Amino acid sequence: MHKPRCFLSRMGFFSKSGLLYWCPGKPPYWSQLLWGSACKGTFTKSCKRGQKSQKKPSHIGTIDSSWEERLADVVTPLWRLSYEEQLKVKFEAQKKILRRLESYLQKFNGVKVTTAAPKSEGLCFLLHPIIPSPVIDGYRNKSTFSVNRGPDGNPKTVGYYLGTWRDRNIVCVRSNHLKNIPEKHSQVAQYYEVFLRQSPLEPCLQFHEGGHWRELIVRTNSQGHTMAIVTFHPQELSQEELCVQKETVKEFFIKGPGAGCNLTSLYFQESTRTRCSHQQSPFQLLFGEPHIFEELLGLKVRISPDAFFQINTAGAEMLYRTIGKLSGVNSNTILLDICCGTGVIGLSLAKYTSQVLGIELVEQAVEDARWTAAFNGITNCEFYAGQAEKILPQLLKSKENGQLIVAVVNPARAGLHYQVVQAIRNCRAIRTLVFISCKPYGETTRNIIELCCPPNSDKKLLGKPFVLRQAVPVDLFPHTLHCELVFLFTR
Repeated sequence: MHKPRCFLSRMGFFSKSGLLYWCPGKPPYWSQLLWGSACKGTFTKSCKRGQKSQKKPSHIGTIDSSWEERLADVVTPLWRLSYEEQLKVKFEAQKKILRRLESYLQKFNGVKVTTAAPKSEGLCFLLHPIIPSPVIDGYRNKSTFSVNRGPDGNPKTVGYYLGTWRDRNIVCVRSNHLKNIPEKHSQVAQYYEVFLRQSPLEPCLQFHEGGHWRELIVRTNSQGHTMAIVTFHPQELSQEELCVQKETVKEFFIKGPGAGCNLTSLYFQESTRTRCSHQQSPFQLLFGEPHIFEELLGLKVRISPDAFFQINTAGAEMLYRTIGKLSGVNSNTILLDICCGTGVIGLSLAKYTSQVLGIELVEQAVEDARWTAAFNGITNCEFYAGQAEKILPQLLKSKENGQLIVAVVNPARAGLHYQVVQAIRNCRAIRTLVFISCKPYGETTRNIIELCCPPNSDKKLLGKPFVLRQAVPVDLFPHTLHCELVFLFTR
């Protein structure tokens, strides 16, 4: 897999040992950041070496640059800054989040936060320097494009939203200028717009208003393969009429103008909800390969249409290496991977531990994990499909043989179910916990407070509390304010 290092090396991100590091400085003022007085920016996007510029539909013209800038400021608010300046801003933001978390731990747990680990940045635990993304532009391997009225009022515009539903001022702006979106994703979105504008069926802007065509999801891998998923509201159409629409969109991307996108696979999902899983409404393969594959940490990984996979592949490698280093797994430990997605964390560490146990809600992702394990000859992994709060308590009871367990949790933004927190707290074999979060506030804060609070019989938190030892920010989202935070807890 291509991992460009020239920028990182040039800016001094590599130490003599080969490890990434970054020494933060003072961030720019937020007024400068958001309104562009810090530095001037452009929307010019360059192709990767050896990559041809993607052909664009002839109907796509330029739009008012003010719409482009407004969208860029919302989706990628750091786009005007150099990456060096972005990392300074992000590190300061992570310090602020962690100081707030530390104050919550002291306030709600009623005890002073103490640690035997080294302290840094005025915190009672070790905060490591931010790890930068090896790829800065066009790094997303998955993009979701909406359909709604554009700046010109056309309801068949494909892009990203500006405005809010509450204020009824939604505008859909084409996103081909955004720095985090690959050119291939923008190309597929633009041709989907061409298709919609020649279709006699209306888009589904709001469910109660009728209409059919909805969002588009594009997934790509480092080999250039492309999967597209078209979402469609069936309304009152018959199965025969649905078949006509499926055949129409299929022909457009195989033999029509969309053939230039060179899709590896095209899926169609009939969805009457905002989001539907494969179990709720199956993804229907119209043509091509049923899966997309990625090379990661020496593994060939299979990815299904709705399986979770980190959106920055090169950045994910840095994240998973960080998790492996912090976890301290060895041949005497079991690795428990909760909310494991396609299982990459556990599979990449399987050779260092006695056994890997993975739990994931999305059944397709679990099937992917099992396929990846079999293909790569990994035999010490077991993956379970279902809700973690239902599976974990019984699974831990079956492992009460004295062997130490290292737990890794990578929950969705809603955080961990309280029963999962209880199961982790009450399992004496779990001495080490690695917690990954891209939203280290809200429910995640509640999770951490309950993991670290004194024993509480009312909440059924009976085991010894965990202590926060280290935190590592890993940037998987250049040009945005977001960052993954990896926490190490021990007890």
